[in-house]
Amino acid sequence: MTAPAAARARYDRATAHLDAPLAIVDLDAFDANADDLLRRAGGKPVRVASKSVRCRALLERVLARDGFRGVMSFTLAESLWLARSGFEDVLLAYPSADRAGFAELAADPKLAGAVTVMIDDPAHLDLIDAARDGGREVVRVCLELDTSLRLLGGRVRIGARRSPLHSPAQLAELARSVARRPGFRLVGIMAYEGHVAGVGDAVAGRPLRSRAIRLMQAAARRELAERRAAVVRAVRAVAPDLEFVNGGGTGSVQHTAAEDAVTEIAAGSGLFVPRLFDNYTSFTGRPAALFAQPVVRRPGVGVVTVLGGGYPASGAAGGDRLPVPYLPEGLRYDPQEGPGEVQTPLLGSPADDLLIGDKVWFRHAKAGELCERFEALHLIEGDAVTATVPTYRGEGHTFL
Repeated sequence: MTAPAAARARYDRATAHLDAPLAIVDLDAFDANADDLLRRAGGKPVRVASKSVRCRALLERVLARDGFRGVMSFTLAESLWLARSGFEDVLLAYPSADRAGFAELAADPKLAGAVTVMIDDPAHLDLIDAARDGGREVVRVCLELDTSLRLLGGRVRIGARRSPLHSPAQLAELARSVARRPGFRLVGIMAYEGHVAGVGDAVAGRPLRSRAIRLMQAAARRELAERRAAVVRAVRAVAPDLEFVNGGGTGSVQHTAAEDAVTEIAAGSGLFVPRLFDNYTSFTGRPAALFAQPVVRRPGVGVVTVLGGGYPASGAAGGDRLPVPYLPEGLRYDPQEGPGEVQTPLLGSPADDLLIGDKVWFRHAKAGELCERFEALHLIEGDAVTATVPTYRGEGHTFL
């Protein structure tokens, strides 16, 4: 039996008592992926990106391991919820305009001590002050550095459009604004090099494109390492008690960890290893999060139809944003229909061996977004479901 066939048999046995649609996390793969992240981090702590997990039980599981420290959250409401739930170190990765959330934060010593918010503009400080509603707690803030690679005098930009703060001088100036402002404390710097950490450099069937990506990423890493070190020096001159410098992402862990200026690494998708991480030369993970859809029709030879499954991931629309049929191997979408909201035809010879009610296993394109579709994750160890835990959605929270 091939490894994929053995995995399918194991997942089918473990969930034989459960009806699809359902989602699972293979804990053996999840834990192995966690070990790999720690190995690549080279002794620097890994902060877990909750956006890529969206399940409190799994956040708690990974944070119980030596080497993982703190959460990187994605909304202020989520940050406050996690802090109220006992997470003591929550870094909000994106600026917020949640005035009610800032009023809560500024009024509660526990929340103010646990949550760090992101800023990249003095206007963020103004908004927070205007939202305080009498709350006087000191708000912990982190500055975000724009990591984009700029070429030809800035006429060419490679990287996500995030922070406007690109140079050491710009970050030092905002650091001075924070230092002058009562009610705020600058504690960190964050820089997410998405064009390195989030872009695969071994695109199947595209050798020239893959080589171009690798050359771009090598140049981007060199430029960013030099600039990030200069930024940290400039900001520490203003705030010598800076607590952390966060960088990286699943695809760049070992490269970012090698920089002396970086004190901690951010990663989350590498725990689940969705399909977008198949195209990397920097690491190889094990798919840990899957979802199953039931076969509900057999329209003809070489065709089955499963219920639902049209769960595209965020980002520029394209085939790489779609989940993929994973087990049994050899199934593919009908190019005229693709994955549908209510039904999805699948083509290929394995279809002829599938019966009504059988499960087809899929991998999502991204990590945590899968949890927005399911209220629970069934945790598998060996060939048994050992626990069923709620996702954020299962706990009644859809933060975005």
